[in-house]
Amino acid sequence: MLQRMVIGLPLLLLLLGAAPEQPRVTDKEAQKRTIADIRNTGTAMFAWLTDQVGAAAAGQSQTEQPVSNVELKHYPPVTREQLRKVLVPTYIQEVPETDGWGNPYEYYLNTADPMAPQVMGIRSAGRDGEFSAASYTVGPFDPEDYDEDIVWADGFMVRWPSPKR
Repeated sequence: MLQRMVIGLPLLLLLLGAAPEQPRVTDKEAQKRTIADIRNTGTAMFAWLTDQVGAAAAGQSQTEQPVSNVELKHYPPVTREQLRKVLVPTYIQEVPETDGWGNPYEYYLNTADPMAPQVMGIRSAGRDGEFSAASYTVGPFDPEDYDEDIVWADGFMVRWPSPKR
């Protein structure tokens, strides 16, 4: 009898609409997942760019002097659905909708002019869900500052958590 009650309790909770509690993801795990999502999606975007303009032209833009400031106003925003149409299934299996904290990513991709100086970008608002800027100075931030934006553009991390030493 006790065994039936123990087995039946999760089913009863499910029927009543009470789902078993899911383990909470730590901020460090959320940040790590966000970095992985951005890198994977960025790699897919860069593969798309390479196919659009050829390996030589795509590589050329990456050998120029690194920029010290990235202004997102120069990048055309795209929705996740628009990006999915471009990347899935050829370049990536799925385009992530939300970062490790459950906040939506912002995507940028210049499909009209892939030879433009600013072509692609991704950003996460971090734990607080609030973007801190539209212009970013390239460089790392304290990895324990989980509210910092994480930004990738044109093949490079723009804002990222630096490893602790």
